[in-house]
Amino acid sequence: MFNIIGAIISGLIVGVLARFVYPGTIQMGWIATILLGIGGSLVAGLVTSRGRTEFHRAGCLASILGAIVLIFVGRHLHIGFN
Repeated sequence: MFNIIGAIISGLIVGVLARFVYPGTIQMGWIATILLGIGGSLVAGLVTSRGRTEFHRAGCLASILGAIVLIFVGRHLHIGFN
């Protein structure tokens, strides 16, 4: 139970920081921001795994960079990010 709550809280923090760092305004609600942060952590975890089969959570900075990549891709593919 605490693992889920921790993922939600860290997703919110990472999502807010990624939205703050990314240039321009990003229109999305709290739930989308949480999902952005969790997705950024997943993207960064996959990139930093370096071919290993086990999955690990990425660090905070890598998660923010992963969320920024998701914002960039979402904006250029016109998927819900204004």
